[in-house]
Parts: sequence; C-alpha cells; structure tokens
Amino acid sequence: MRKAAPRKKTTAGKKPTIVFERGAGFPHFRVVGVDEVGRGCLAGPVVAAAALLPDDWDMPLGKLAKRLPEVALITDSKKMNEKNRDALAPWIRAHVKAFGIGHASVSEIDRLNIYHASHLAMHRATEELGAFDHVLVDGNAVPKYYRGRGTAIIEGDLKCLSIACASILAKVYRDQWMRELAVLHPGFGFEVHKGYGTPQHQMALKTLGVSEIHRRSFAPVRLALGLVLPVGTAIELSGE
Repeated sequence: MRKAAPRKKTTAGKKPTIVFERGAGFPHFRVVGVDEVGRGCLAGPVVAAAALLPDDWDMPLGKLAKRLPEVALITDSKKMNEKNRDALAPWIRAHVKAFGIGHASVSEIDRLNIYHASHLAMHRATEELGAFDHVLVDGNAVPKYYRGRGTAIIEGDLKCLSIACASILAKVYRDQWMRELAVLHPGFGFEVHKGYGTPQHQMALKTLGVSEIHRRSFAPVRLALGLVLPVGTAIELSGE
C-alpha cells in the first residue's frame, strides 16, 4: 500500500489541478479520481463516485478554464453550497470522459465498519468504469482493491481535479437519496441534515427513536437504543 502524498502547508485559495493525474500517467493512462461522502453520518448509505477526465483536459488549469469556465468552479464539494453543487453536477456528468457511482448500505456499514464500507463503495464506483490504470483516492489510505495501482492524497478533493469532480458527484447523488429517504422516514429531518449528527437529528433520535436506516454501529444510535457502549467509546455529534 502506498503512503499518502505529503500534506502541503495550506490549500486556501487554491483550485484543484491535474498535477496528480499527470504524475500517474494521464492522459496516456486511464487515471481515475475517487471520493466518498456520508462517512460520518448517523443514517443512510455511504456513497462514492469515480471520475475519469477527458484526454483533452491535459493543459494548464487557466487555459482549460478559459475554454470551459465551469472548470474553475470545481472544488471540494464541502466548500460549495447546495445550489452550486446541484447546478454543477450535471455539467460534470456530461463533460467527464466517464464516471461511476457506488454505495455501501447501512447493513454493510454495520457489518464491515464504516472504514471498510467506504472502501467498498469506492470499489463499486470504479467497477462501473471498466478498465483503468491508476486510482487517486481522497484520504490517507488506498483501499485494498487498488493495491499497487493507487495513490492516497490528503485533501485530495481540494488538490486533484478528478477527485474534486468525484466529490461533487457523490455528494449530490447522496443528498438526493437522503431527500427521498426523508419522505419514507418523516420527522427526522434527513432532507436538511442528510443524516449527519446535527442537534436537530439528535433531538429526533430522542423523540422518534431509531429508524431502519440508522447505523446501529454508531455510538449516538446505540445510545438512543439504550445499548451499553464499550469503555472509551468516542461519541461523534458533529454535523457535516
């Protein structure tokens, strides 16, 4: 397993580039960017997306943005508001060479743990692309599925254009899924917080109990079920 690319001092004000893609052989090789969303949620699936950039995007970012102004808007999905993400995702789907979406279910998260389930979702996303030569993964570890042909990039969604595209596609896909689940499970506010552990969500757990799409392996959900937690268990109550 390769070590994660070294962390730079700051990414403030910087835009994702294709430096990492080129380093992996793009455009001569099929280099895929992968990211996941929903890892820290208390409910719902974890979703991953994979994106393969077009060969003719192999140029300086400024030049590419002049030809395709939307490229300058692409960044880590967490840095964008919902309206802008929703507007940009269809453009990305239409302009990348290929993309794939994968997910791991709540039952898989509880059975495998969220770390391995996230990697499974990434694997399923890249499987939709067919053959590829190298994977660029947001984070500090390359999933076992890509052993020998992957690079982990800390803050990759801020540094790497293909990962940034994947982060937007995954986020928009999962958010829409959570809106649909909100209709089936009213009162929890899934359409607002998308399953993250916000104060609103915490209160709903106390008043409504636990739904079938809550992750029973997560500490706040176990508390709501009245289950005893192991000594030293950390409880994550933060939002997105």
